[in-house]
Amino acid sequence: MRANGIDVRYETVGDPGDPALLLIMGLGAQLTDWPDEFCAQLAARGFHLVRFDNRDAGLSTAFDSLGQPDTAAILRGDPATVPYLLSDMAADAAGLLKELGITRAHVVGASMGGMIAQQLTIDHPGLVASLCSIMSTTGDRTVGRPTPEAAAALMRPPATTREEILAGATATSRVIGSPAYPATDEWLQQRAAAKYDRSFRPRGTQRQYAAIIASPDRTAALGAVTAPTLVVHGEADPLIDVSGGRATAAAVPGAELLVIPGMGHDLPQALWPQIIDAIATNAARAGQ
Repeated sequence: MRANGIDVRYETVGDPGDPALLLIMGLGAQLTDWPDEFCAQLAARGFHLVRFDNRDAGLSTAFDSLGQPDTAAILRGDPATVPYLLSDMAADAAGLLKELGITRAHVVGASMGGMIAQQLTIDHPGLVASLCSIMSTTGDRTVGRPTPEAAAALMRPPATTREEILAGATATSRVIGSPAYPATDEWLQQRAAAKYDRSFRPRGTQRQYAAIIASPDRTAALGAVTAPTLVVHGEADPLIDVSGGRATAAAVPGAELLVIPGMGHDLPQALWPQIIDAIATNAARAGQ
């Protein structure tokens, strides 16, 4: 779909007659990072799901013409190489909904997707029926900070071969994944292989990361959010510390906070029923 001036690859799941629910994934992730089974279970709760590839990921438009950002300079406050901001990515999501004829949707975002979902709610409040921010943060750099080990995993030089991707997926998951709900190596490698075979854009991931660090703190703006809001965070998240989730919930009036013991920076299958129940309950608040 052509939306906000770019090509956005999307898929839908469920009955088009049900209320729309937009799923937004994180840094370097693709729409397929929302597992098919998770989507099917969420759709079965009465939602018409829309999942899509963010710009610079998956099969949506790449911004290679913008070159590579200087992240060190951006962190020092020099925006010269910033390719785009989270607000631009939120505008992509808003544009997709518009082109699909969806005037109002429940919005669920994970990690960077949670940041985009927050920005979408801030910039386009009329589009958002309810907001769910999972394992994310507000943009305040004093909260949601990674452990040194998780930061090192995030900043590891990108793999260049399929074999390196498969090995790296397992290693990274062991650092940032849920300690109480570890995934099997086989499952991790199957998903990593499918992701690599569909699209491999490490340079796009670097530009998305630049968008994260260049975008302003959303704390004050979140104070004006009126949509029913749910914040889900793993108590054991080493990549975005649980303080990021707590700060998000504190910033949004009336937000519900669900902190899950033993959950890290992933969506363990064992926790899907709990998370899906919470999403459905929050969405129901929009109709009250």
